[in-house]
Amino acid sequence: MSPLDRFRCEEVFRRMDEYLDRELAPHEATLVREHLETCAACASEYTFEANVLLTVKAKLRRVVIPSELRAQIERSLSRDTPP
Repeated sequence: MSPLDRFRCEEVFRRMDEYLDRELAPHEATLVREHLETCAACASEYTFEANVLLTVKAKLRRVVIPSELRAQIERSLSRDTPP
């Protein structure tokens, strides 16, 4: 792969959230992953952001949601879902 075909740090930083959320197209995800394998600074940022995301997800799993709030959210989501 030539240097012109690779993502640079700025491009990886712009796509980091989508990469973590697995929202990139396969080709873009591959370019980000390849960059992370060769760039210590970006790999460090990825590790930090991935750990923050895991911590937030773990804490959210422990939050007790009142049943009325859950029902309200479910009603709202069902209205927004196309038939």
